[in-house]
Amino acid sequence: MTIAGLARGARVGVETVRYYQRRGLLVTPERPRGTEHGGSVRRYGIEDVRRLRFIRSAQAAGFTLAEINELLSLDATDDRTRARELATERIAALDAKIDELDRARASLRRLAQQCGSGAAGPCPILTSFEQPDGQTPR
Repeated sequence: MTIAGLARGARVGVETVRYYQRRGLLVTPERPRGTEHGGSVRRYGIEDVRRLRFIRSAQAAGFTLAEINELLSLDATDDRTRARELATERIAALDAKIDELDRARASLRRLAQQCGSGAAGPCPILTSFEQPDGQTPR
């Protein structure tokens, strides 16, 4: 398949494929020789689609491109210990983000209740975003 077919198969844009190629996450196949016009088209296979889908899924899970590159290289070595370490680190980062989002949600709920209380003065939701340290007024 062409680069456009590869991109369609993984539901990404052609420029995304090229970006991953520049980053070394995807191999850029050689152009076939033997055409009289020199305009031969690079061809990709199902393994390229699989790899591209893996990259996108790993990104969705929050892995950086450097970590994804490491995971891809670990696939060739069967180093499950390191792969598990990377996953565990990612889980810890996600847990921290979830805690942060839980605190933000609780704060916003409290502000919404205060805003709806009918008290005089500026809305606490609006004034909370003016705080220099991001803290909500109590």
